[in-house]
Amino acid sequence: MPFLDFKGRNIFYDVQGEGKPILILNGIMMSTKSWEPFVKTLSHQNQLIRLDFIDQGQSEKLENSFYTQAIQVDIMETLLKELKIHRINIVGISYGGEVALLFAIKYPHIVERLVLFNTTPYTSPWLAEIGHQWNAIGRTRQGETYYQATIPVIYSPSYYEKRLDWMKKRQAILLPIFSNPTFLDAMERLTNSAESFDVRQDLDKITCPTLIIAADEDYLTPLANQKALHHAIPTSYLVMLPGVGHASMYEKPMLFVTLVLGFINALETNYTI
Repeated sequence: MPFLDFKGRNIFYDVQGEGKPILILNGIMMSTKSWEPFVKTLSHQNQLIRLDFIDQGQSEKLENSFYTQAIQVDIMETLLKELKIHRINIVGISYGGEVALLFAIKYPHIVERLVLFNTTPYTSPWLAEIGHQWNAIGRTRQGETYYQATIPVIYSPSYYEKRLDWMKKRQAILLPIFSNPTFLDAMERLTNSAESFDVRQDLDKITCPTLIIAADEDYLTPLANQKALHHAIPTSYLVMLPGVGHASMYEKPMLFVTLVLGFINALETNYTI
C-alpha cells in the first residue's frame, strides 16, 4: 500500500488509471474506501488519486493534537510533489471541498479545474454548533446516538425513506466504527479543524474554472452558502440538484460522475457561439 511520508507521519493514498489527473478529496467522515463505487468510471480515462487526510481512514492519527485544515493543504502539496504532478484537477465534497478551496487560493497556478460538491465558504456559527454537538455526543462513546446525530441529516428526507432498508444495513456497518474511541477522537479533531474555516475574503484569488454543485435539501451546507461560492468565484458555474441532500454523490451517483468527468475532460473552456 502506498504511503506518503509527511513530516514523519504516514498518509495513505491510492492512484489508479492514466490520463488527466483527478485528486478527489473526502468529506469529513469519509475515507478513500468511500469512493470505491466510482473508481472504475473515474479512472477509465483519467488518473484518479484518492487521499486519506490526517486522522482519516488509513492515514496516521494525530492524538492529543489541535490543527486547522491548513495541514491538509500541506499534505496535498507534498503528495503532488511526490507524484511529480504540476497541474491538478481537484474534486472535493463538504470538508474536502473546503480544503480544495484553501488549496486553490494558496496555489492557484497548480489547479487546472475545480469541482465542489456541497461546499460552504465558511463555517457559520450555526454549523459550528452542530460540530460541538457531534463532539459532545462522541465523548459519550455511544455509537448509536452518534449515528443518529450525524448520518440521517446528510441525506434528503425522500432518499432516506426510499432507501430505508439500505440505511439500516448501513447503520449496522457503521455502529461498530462509531463506537470506536480512536475514530471518535479523530472525528473531534477533524471537526475542530474546520471551525475556523473562512475563505469569503479570498475567493477572488481562485482563477481556475470552477464547477459548484449545490443541493437544495442539503441541511449541513445550505443552498444559500453554496450560492455564495458561485457569486464570489469569478470563474465559477453553478448547478443545483433538486431533491438532493448533503451526500449528493450517493443519492445521484451517475449524475455525480457525469458532472465530474464532463467538466474536467472538456477540451475547451471558451466557445465561440
